[in-house]
Amino acid sequence: MTHIPHRLEVENINVAYGEKLVLKDLSFQAPHGARIAVVGPNGAGKSTLFKALVGLLPLQSGRVLIHGLPLGNHKDCVAYIPQREEVDWRFPVTVRDVVMMGRFNTRGWFAQPNRDDREAVDRSLAEMSIANLAKTSISDLSGGQQQRVFLARALAQEPHILLMDEPFTGVDVTTQEATIDLLNRLRQRQVTAIISTHDLNLAATRFDMVLLINKRLVAFGSAADVLKQENLVRAFGSSLLVMENGAMLVDECCPPEEEHHETEADGLYD
Repeated sequence: MTHIPHRLEVENINVAYGEKLVLKDLSFQAPHGARIAVVGPNGAGKSTLFKALVGLLPLQSGRVLIHGLPLGNHKDCVAYIPQREEVDWRFPVTVRDVVMMGRFNTRGWFAQPNRDDREAVDRSLAEMSIANLAKTSISDLSGGQQQRVFLARALAQEPHILLMDEPFTGVDVTTQEATIDLLNRLRQRQVTAIISTHDLNLAATRFDMVLLINKRLVAFGSAADVLKQENLVRAFGSSLLVMENGAMLVDECCPPEEEHHETEADGLYD
Protein backbone atom coordinates (compact mmCIF):
# COMPACT_ATOMS: atom_id res chain seq x y z
CA MET A 1 0.00 0.00 0.00
CA THR A 2 1.37 3.41 -1.00
CA HIS A 3 2.15 5.72 1.91
CA ILE A 4 0.31 9.04 1.68
CA PRO A 5 2.30 11.69 3.57
CA HIS A 6 0.59 13.96 6.03
CA ARG A 7 -0.23 17.36 4.65
CA LEU A 8 2.12 18.94 7.19
CA GLU A 9 4.90 17.27 9.17
CA VAL A 10 7.00 19.13 11.73
CA GLU A 11 10.07 17.21 12.82
CA ASN A 12 12.13 18.28 15.84
CA ILE A 13 12.28 21.94 14.92
CA ASN A 14 14.25 24.48 16.93
CA VAL A 15 13.62 28.18 16.30
CA ALA A 16 15.45 31.08 17.93
CA TYR A 17 15.48 34.87 18.02
CA GLY A 18 19.16 35.67 18.16
CA GLU A 19 20.56 33.42 20.88
CA LYS A 20 17.20 32.91 22.58
CA LEU A 21 15.65 29.54 21.73
CA VAL A 22 11.87 29.96 21.48
CA LEU A 23 10.78 26.55 20.13
CA LYS A 24 12.60 23.42 21.28
CA ASP A 25 12.47 20.02 19.53
CA LEU A 26 8.83 20.48 18.48
CA SER A 27 7.25 17.68 16.43
CA PHE A 28 3.72 16.94 15.23
CA GLN A 29 1.86 15.75 12.12
CA ALA A 30 -1.28 17.44 10.80
CA PRO A 31 -3.63 15.08 8.95
CA HIS A 32 -5.39 16.09 5.73
CA GLY A 33 -8.37 18.33 6.41
CA ALA A 34 -7.87 18.51 10.18
CA ARG A 35 -8.93 21.57 12.12
CA ILE A 36 -6.27 22.12 14.79
CA ALA A 37 -6.24 24.64 17.64
CA VAL A 38 -2.83 25.76 18.91
CA VAL A 39 -2.96 26.79 22.55
CA GLY A 40 -0.44 27.74 25.21
CA PRO A 41 0.48 30.62 27.51
CA ASN A 42 1.81 33.98 26.33
CA GLY A 43 5.35 33.43 25.14
CA ALA A 44 4.77 29.75 24.37
CA GLY A 45 5.90 30.20 20.77
CA LYS A 46 2.58 30.04 18.92
CA SER A 47 3.26 32.99 16.60
CA THR A 48 6.85 31.83 16.23
CA LEU A 49 5.61 28.44 15.06
CA PHE A 50 3.42 29.96 12.35
CA LYS A 51 6.21 32.18 11.08
CA ALA A 52 8.55 29.20 10.93
CA LEU A 53 5.97 27.17 9.00
CA VAL A 54 5.89 29.77 6.22
CA GLY A 55 9.62 30.48 6.17
CA LEU A 56 9.50 33.91 7.81
CA LEU A 57 11.81 32.59 10.54
CA PRO A 58 14.65 30.17 9.81
CA LEU A 59 14.93 26.81 11.53
CA GLN A 60 18.02 26.26 13.64
CA SER A 61 17.49 22.54 13.20
CA GLY A 62 14.79 20.06 12.30
CA ARG A 63 12.59 20.23 9.21
CA VAL A 64 9.11 21.03 7.98
CA LEU A 65 7.56 18.86 5.26
CA ILE A 66 4.53 19.83 3.20
CA HIS A 67 3.08 16.98 1.14
CA GLY A 68 6.29 15.11 1.94
CA LEU A 69 8.59 17.81 0.51
CA PRO A 70 10.76 20.32 2.41
CA LEU A 71 9.49 23.82 3.15
CA GLY A 72 9.76 26.06 0.08
CA ASN A 73 8.61 23.54 -2.51
CA HIS A 74 4.93 24.51 -2.15
CA LYS A 75 4.89 28.29 -1.92
CA ASP A 76 1.31 28.66 -3.09
CA CYS A 77 -0.46 26.07 -0.92
CA VAL A 78 0.09 27.56 2.56
CA ALA A 79 -1.89 30.68 3.45
CA TYR A 80 -0.91 32.62 6.58
CA ILE A 81 -3.07 35.20 8.36
CA PRO A 82 -1.05 37.07 11.01
CA GLN A 83 -2.46 38.84 14.03
CA ARG A 84 -4.25 42.02 12.98
CA GLU A 85 -1.98 44.26 15.05
CA GLU A 86 1.00 43.14 12.95
CA VAL A 87 -0.53 44.73 9.83
CA ASP A 88 -0.17 48.41 8.86
CA TRP A 89 -3.81 49.18 8.07
CA ARG A 90 -2.88 52.70 6.96
CA PHE A 91 -1.32 51.34 3.78
CA PRO A 92 -3.18 52.95 0.82
CA VAL A 93 -4.76 49.92 -0.81
CA THR A 94 -8.34 48.78 -1.36
CA VAL A 95 -10.02 45.62 -0.14
CA ARG A 96 -9.82 44.15 -3.64
CA ASP A 97 -6.07 44.93 -3.80
CA VAL A 98 -5.48 43.01 -0.58
CA VAL A 99 -7.50 40.00 -1.68
CA MET A 100 -5.68 39.98 -5.05
CA MET A 101 -2.41 39.61 -3.10
CA GLY A 102 -3.52 36.04 -2.45
CA ARG A 103 -2.88 35.36 -6.15
CA PHE A 104 0.73 36.59 -6.21
CA ASN A 105 2.30 33.16 -5.80
CA THR A 106 0.21 31.96 -8.74
CA ARG A 107 0.84 34.82 -11.16
CA GLY A 108 3.93 36.57 -9.79
CA TRP A 109 4.23 40.06 -8.34
CA PHE A 110 4.42 41.99 -11.60
CA ALA A 111 2.13 40.03 -13.92
CA GLN A 112 -1.30 41.47 -14.67
CA PRO A 113 -4.22 39.54 -13.17
CA ASN A 114 -5.87 37.17 -15.63
CA ARG A 115 -9.47 35.96 -15.72
CA ASP A 116 -8.77 33.10 -13.28
CA ASP A 117 -7.29 35.58 -10.79
CA ARG A 118 -10.23 37.97 -11.06
CA GLU A 119 -12.75 35.16 -10.71
CA ALA A 120 -10.95 33.75 -7.66
CA VAL A 121 -10.98 37.19 -6.02
CA ASP A 122 -14.67 37.70 -6.85
CA ARG A 123 -15.55 34.31 -5.33
CA SER A 124 -13.56 35.03 -2.20
CA LEU A 125 -15.11 38.46 -1.69
CA ALA A 126 -18.57 36.97 -2.12
CA GLU A 127 -17.89 34.03 0.20
CA MET A 128 -16.86 36.41 2.99
CA SER A 129 -19.80 38.76 2.23
CA ILE A 130 -17.57 41.76 1.54
CA ALA A 131 -18.06 42.22 -2.22
CA ASN A 132 -19.69 45.57 -1.46
CA LEU A 133 -16.43 46.72 0.17
CA ALA A 134 -14.18 45.86 -2.79
CA LYS A 135 -13.28 49.51 -3.55
CA THR A 136 -13.04 50.57 0.10
CA SER A 137 -9.67 51.52 1.57
CA ILE A 138 -8.54 49.06 4.23
CA SER A 139 -7.92 51.98 6.58
CA ASP A 140 -11.68 52.60 6.69
CA LEU A 141 -12.62 49.10 7.85
CA SER A 142 -13.72 47.87 11.25
CA GLY A 143 -11.80 45.09 12.98
CA GLY A 144 -14.32 42.49 11.89
CA GLN A 145 -14.19 43.69 8.29
CA GLN A 146 -10.40 43.58 8.34
CA GLN A 147 -10.56 39.97 9.47
CA ARG A 148 -12.92 39.10 6.63
CA VAL A 149 -10.59 40.74 4.12
CA PHE A 150 -7.68 38.60 5.28
CA LEU A 151 -9.85 35.49 5.17
CA ALA A 152 -10.87 36.39 1.62
CA ARG A 153 -7.21 36.85 0.67
CA ALA A 154 -6.44 33.40 2.02
CA LEU A 155 -9.37 31.91 0.08
CA ALA A 156 -8.17 33.55 -3.13
CA GLN A 157 -4.85 31.77 -2.66
CA GLU A 158 -6.73 28.44 -2.79
CA PRO A 159 -4.51 26.93 -0.07
CA HIS A 160 -4.16 23.36 1.12
CA ILE A 161 -3.08 24.60 4.56
CA LEU A 162 -4.44 27.67 6.36
CA LEU A 163 -2.58 29.18 9.32
CA MET A 164 -4.41 31.80 11.40
CA ASP A 165 -2.81 33.56 14.35
CA GLU A 166 -5.37 34.65 16.98
CA PRO A 167 -8.25 35.35 14.55
CA PHE A 168 -10.84 35.49 17.34
CA THR A 169 -9.14 38.26 19.31
CA GLY A 170 -10.71 41.71 19.13
CA VAL A 171 -13.52 40.88 16.69
CA ASP A 172 -17.28 40.77 17.19
CA VAL A 173 -19.33 37.61 17.65
CA THR A 174 -20.63 37.79 14.07
CA THR A 175 -17.09 37.72 12.69
CA GLN A 176 -16.14 34.89 15.04
CA GLU A 177 -19.06 32.83 13.76
CA ALA A 178 -18.25 33.73 10.15
CA THR A 179 -14.72 32.47 10.76
CA ILE A 180 -15.99 29.20 12.26
CA ASP A 181 -18.40 28.78 9.35
CA LEU A 182 -15.53 29.24 6.93
CA LEU A 183 -13.48 26.63 8.77
CA ASN A 184 -16.41 24.22 8.43
CA ARG A 185 -16.52 24.79 4.67
CA LEU A 186 -12.76 24.44 4.35
CA ARG A 187 -12.88 21.11 6.17
CA GLN A 188 -15.32 19.88 3.52
CA ARG A 189 -12.71 20.89 0.93
CA GLN A 190 -10.02 18.97 2.85
CA VAL A 191 -8.10 22.15 3.72
CA THR A 192 -5.99 21.70 6.85
CA ALA A 193 -6.60 24.65 9.21
CA ILE A 194 -4.28 25.44 12.12
CA ILE A 195 -5.52 28.24 14.38
CA SER A 196 -3.95 29.74 17.49
CA THR A 197 -6.32 30.87 20.23
CA HIS A 198 -6.33 31.80 23.91
CA ASP A 199 -9.88 30.47 24.27
CA LEU A 200 -9.52 26.97 25.72
CA ASN A 201 -13.25 26.34 25.62
CA LEU A 202 -13.39 27.22 21.93
CA ALA A 203 -10.47 24.87 21.31
CA ALA A 204 -12.27 22.12 23.21
CA THR A 205 -15.59 22.43 21.41
CA ARG A 206 -14.94 23.63 17.85
CA PHE A 207 -11.73 21.87 16.78
CA ASP A 208 -10.82 18.31 15.81
CA MET A 209 -7.40 18.35 17.47
CA VAL A 210 -5.47 20.52 19.92
CA LEU A 211 -1.74 21.27 19.90
CA LEU A 212 -0.69 22.37 23.40
CA ILE A 213 2.76 23.93 23.55
CA ASN A 214 4.97 25.89 25.89
CA LYS A 215 8.21 26.29 23.92
CA ARG A 216 8.11 22.55 23.38
CA LEU A 217 5.30 20.06 22.84
CA VAL A 218 3.13 19.43 25.89
CA ALA A 219 0.42 17.33 24.21
CA PHE A 220 -1.18 16.81 20.79
CA GLY A 221 -4.33 14.92 19.90
CA SER A 222 -8.06 15.12 20.52
CA ALA A 223 -9.34 17.88 22.76
CA ALA A 224 -10.47 15.30 25.33
CA ASP A 225 -6.99 13.81 25.53
CA VAL A 226 -5.02 17.06 25.42
CA LEU A 227 -7.07 19.42 27.58
CA LYS A 228 -6.72 17.40 30.73
CA GLN A 229 -5.89 19.26 33.89
CA GLU A 230 -2.45 17.69 34.26
CA ASN A 231 -1.47 18.82 30.75
CA LEU A 232 -2.87 22.31 31.26
CA VAL A 233 -1.02 22.71 34.55
CA ARG A 234 2.21 21.68 32.81
CA ALA A 235 1.63 24.35 30.17
CA PHE A 236 0.05 27.19 32.13
CA GLY A 237 1.14 26.56 35.71
CA SER A 238 -0.90 28.27 38.42
CA SER A 239 -2.28 30.83 35.94
CA LEU A 240 -4.85 28.21 34.91
CA LEU A 241 -8.25 28.74 36.48
CA VAL A 242 -10.98 26.06 36.42
CA MET A 243 -14.44 27.44 37.13
CA GLU A 244 -17.23 25.61 38.96
CA ASN A 245 -19.07 25.01 35.66
CA GLY A 246 -15.96 23.30 34.25
CA ALA A 247 -14.92 26.21 32.05
CA MET A 248 -11.19 26.76 31.77
CA LEU A 249 -9.70 30.24 31.95
CA VAL A 250 -6.17 31.61 31.98
CA ASP A 251 -5.21 34.45 34.29
CA GLU A 252 -2.89 36.24 31.87
CA CYS A 253 -2.57 39.48 33.80
CA CYS A 254 -0.91 37.89 36.81
CA PRO A 255 1.43 35.06 35.75
CA PRO A 256 2.93 32.96 38.52
CA GLU A 257 6.23 34.23 39.88
CA GLU A 258 8.30 31.33 38.54
CA GLU A 259 6.98 31.93 34.99
CA HIS A 260 7.17 35.71 34.99
CA HIS A 261 10.66 36.17 33.57
CA GLU A 262 10.08 34.00 30.52
CA THR A 263 6.59 35.34 29.86
CA GLU A 264 7.68 38.95 30.01
CA ALA A 265 10.53 38.42 27.56
CA ASP A 266 8.77 36.02 25.25
CA GLY A 267 5.76 38.28 24.91
CA LEU A 268 7.86 40.11 22.34
CA TYR A 269 7.82 37.05 20.15
CA ASP A 270 4.32 35.66 20.60
